[in-house]
Amino acid sequence: MKPLVSILVPAYNAEKWIGETLRSAIAQTWEPKEIIVVDDGSKDRTLEMARQFEGEGVRVISQANMGAAAARNTAFAESHGEFIQWLDADDLLSPDKIALQMAVAEQMGNSRVLLSCGWARFLYRYHRARFESTALWSDLVPRDWLVRKMGLNLYMQTATWLVSRELAVAAGPWDTRMLGDDDGEYFCRVLLASERVRFVPDAKVYYRTAGPGSLSYIGGSDRKREAQWLSMQLHMKYLLTLEESEETRAACVTFLQNWMIFFYPERPDVFKMANEKAKSLGGELRTPKPSWKYAWIQSIFGPRIAWMAQGHLSRIKLWVVMFGDKVLYHLDRPSFVSTQARPRSLTHLPSDAGSSD
Repeated sequence: MKPLVSILVPAYNAEKWIGETLRSAIAQTWEPKEIIVVDDGSKDRTLEMARQFEGEGVRVISQANMGAAAARNTAFAESHGEFIQWLDADDLLSPDKIALQMAVAEQMGNSRVLLSCGWARFLYRYHRARFESTALWSDLVPRDWLVRKMGLNLYMQTATWLVSRELAVAAGPWDTRMLGDDDGEYFCRVLLASERVRFVPDAKVYYRTAGPGSLSYIGGSDRKREAQWLSMQLHMKYLLTLEESEETRAACVTFLQNWMIFFYPERPDVFKMANEKAKSLGGELRTPKPSWKYAWIQSIFGPRIAWMAQGHLSRIKLWVVMFGDKVLYHLDRPSFVSTQARPRSLTHLPSDAGSSD
């Protein structure tokens, strides 16, 4: 018997995308698999649309709104797979994503190895996604992986991972205090429980950019800032638990510096605590400054107004790009699953996966 893989989908107000996401899950060439959707008290038609797939092997659970981390915990508690595939309700998996990673897992025969793969962003047209490798797209031990993530300001998207149940149990549940970076904190714990990361280059994940409406968007929310600061402190604790050295301390200082743009100038208290932490690690933080384009605003109106102007303009630019991509998507609306031919082997992707046009 081949191992059962559980594809777990937390969903909240995802009626526009959950159909395509579930089709990409159903189309996975790996068998056996189970697909579990947890609707986290959606206010739109997400639950209704998910239930349309129950005849295709999808199990749907409804709960009161408690947040993404709680929905993931519910899904895991209801699952039975020996391996876990986390999948957000607006992202897509190439048809052989799980099969390619499972081939490596079976070959290695070690449930303490964590499997990852490549990913690319898209707005509406998945075929415009560009797969651009980073320093995390490698076989790495947990210490080196975290140093690269924190020191180079990188991350892996949630669905790229394939996690054995043994690792998931060892890591513990998702932290419901995390309002945005729940996956970043959770996979740190999975990494700590693992022996190493094995990167599977041909497996692919398509990550939809949702803009200000996404879970990871911090914006002006103090609750999300507090949660992010907690996540950052845990990140540093996890890395320094693995090894406290000049390199790991420097990675922590860089990590703090990169994230201060989300706290300054609105939260000088967090900036002060972060700088004290940086000094204890042998470094010191610089005061974040807006882009040079907004320097004149800062000189006249101060840093708060300059940061507000930069944030507003960035959101406007993203909205314009998203609107244009949406128009083109509706002019020629290809189905992700129908245009992804099933692979003839487990060593090649469909010819259009990762196409740039």
